[in-house]
Amino acid sequence: MIKIKSKEWNLDNHLDKSKFEENRKIWTKIVEEFSKKWKLNEEYLKNPLKLKEALEELENMEEKYGSIMDESYYYHLLLETDMNNTEIKAKSNQIDKFNVEMINKSQFFAINLAKIPKEKQEEFLKSEELKKYHYFLKRLFDTAKYLLSEPEEKIINLTSKSSFSLWVSMVERFLGQEERKVKGELKNYSELIGLIRDKNKEIRDEAAKALNEILKKYSDVAEEEMNAILNTKQIEDTLRNIKRPDESRHVSDDIDTEVVDTLIDTVTENFDISKKYYKLKAKLLNLPKLKYHERAMGYGDIEKEYSYEESIELVQKVFKNLDEEFYQIFKGYIENEQIDVYPKKGKSGGAFCAHMSKIHPTFILLNHTNKLGDVRTIAHEVGHGINNELMKKKQPPFYFDTPKSTAEVASTFMEDFVLQELLKEADDETRLNILMQKLDADVSSIQRQIACYKFEQELHEEYRKSGHLSKEEIGKLFQKNMHSYMGDAVEQSEGSENWWVYWSHIRSFFYVYSYASGLLISKAMQNLVKKDPKNIEKVKEFLSAGTSDSPKNIFLKMEIDITKKEFWQQGLQEVRDLLKETEELAKKLGKI
Repeated sequence: MIKIKSKEWNLDNHLDKSKFEENRKIWTKIVEEFSKKWKLNEEYLKNPLKLKEALEELENMEEKYGSIMDESYYYHLLLETDMNNTEIKAKSNQIDKFNVEMINKSQFFAINLAKIPKEKQEEFLKSEELKKYHYFLKRLFDTAKYLLSEPEEKIINLTSKSSFSLWVSMVERFLGQEERKVKGELKNYSELIGLIRDKNKEIRDEAAKALNEILKKYSDVAEEEMNAILNTKQIEDTLRNIKRPDESRHVSDDIDTEVVDTLIDTVTENFDISKKYYKLKAKLLNLPKLKYHERAMGYGDIEKEYSYEESIELVQKVFKNLDEEFYQIFKGYIENEQIDVYPKKGKSGGAFCAHMSKIHPTFILLNHTNKLGDVRTIAHEVGHGINNELMKKKQPPFYFDTPKSTAEVASTFMEDFVLQELLKEADDETRLNILMQKLDADVSSIQRQIACYKFEQELHEEYRKSGHLSKEEIGKLFQKNMHSYMGDAVEQSEGSENWWVYWSHIRSFFYVYSYASGLLISKAMQNLVKKDPKNIEKVKEFLSAGTSDSPKNIFLKMEIDITKKEFWQQGLQEVRDLLKETEELAKKLGKI
């Protein structure tokens, strides 16, 4: 059994504060020695053996100290649980400044290497001595056209916090500090988001009213924030000669634009699935239409409370059945106090799984409010963590990362198996409840995220035409794209024009497609495991691959071709079949 020692992070148990100052001095010395050795010595740009020597030194730096030091990680995490603490903020800003200085001292290496002549690139890529670094070099050479000069890259690094990060964290901080009363009880911002799913109409409507007040209160600030970061994005795209606003995301994720476009088009063609789903939900809830805040409201008794302890028990059972290593990783996170469980004032909303370099421990942040969705969230975030741990075992520092195009595969894979576990012994009534939950998760991860992606595309396009977008204009674009996938069964209720204010993913430009691609790919992997449980080893092989090859090639080894429209359509057909099954069950039970 898993023993729960604490429901908060114990950062001091993993990151030694007493060594922070010493580590900073060591890191400074290491970076300066590397820079001094290779800044003027350009032999590594000509000789494969010299390049191997330099890459081994760089790899050793990453292996031993991490690209971001313990101190940076520590204060980043601390700030997530206390976002309004000015002392932590000041410390975090000082460390960020130091890290940028270190990056600027060593980035000459990658810039110079990326821009060597084509003939020399080919020689290095064919070199046996450099075989270990083949894909690292290939990616570097392929993306060289987007790199600026060293001084220009330094300026972008130095100004990124003031031109982007501080704007985004400001809005998050304002929202996180808000509290409102619901039925006479004071609730923080994260709790309010949970309450809009409540079965009690008075509670959910009151929570929605409170959220609308908060979002409207900060809509003027968010307007300025959004225009500032859109402007920053446009400037950087222009400098790098990037033609499409989403092109840099695709380059970063090592995925072809054509593949993402195919995914977007295929999902959009299947928006009728989500429209039919919301019509079904409205009928089941005996509502003529769903208000905007009711779109994620649960159906039936499955919305019973799941304590954190009950949630852990359910998730550990699923992991243990899938793979013993999955269970042991999960067990380690809980027993080593790497999960922060409950919402509180000033804590970051939502949930995430944090990791930095290969040497750093994984930490998971939750805002558990005892709903079934929170059980899925545990499985989702621990799925990311399992992905991290498997990469740590197999990949060197250069390949310890997950492309955003596949980042959500592990998380949605685990999440789906949790829901499937609940279905095993369910009677028809309970089964209907669970199927509705599963449909809600699928629609939210696929159609909703693609509608958000298209909203982002329009947002950037319209900003670049006009030079500024008012909150009203942003709100209209948002409602238009939300209606495109929800249809007429969901009202774009008063206040919903401001719900873009809190959607943090639109600040991580064009990230959201990865939820759709991740879930549709994970469905294919789930089918492999259902066909033969031994195929979990193939899944683990994928999860441990990191960035050692392109996602396209990694999947092709598993006989999954993500370039084909038919592949995405196959996953969407599963959702369509699930909707049909749910409708038939609802008719059988006399619910519609």
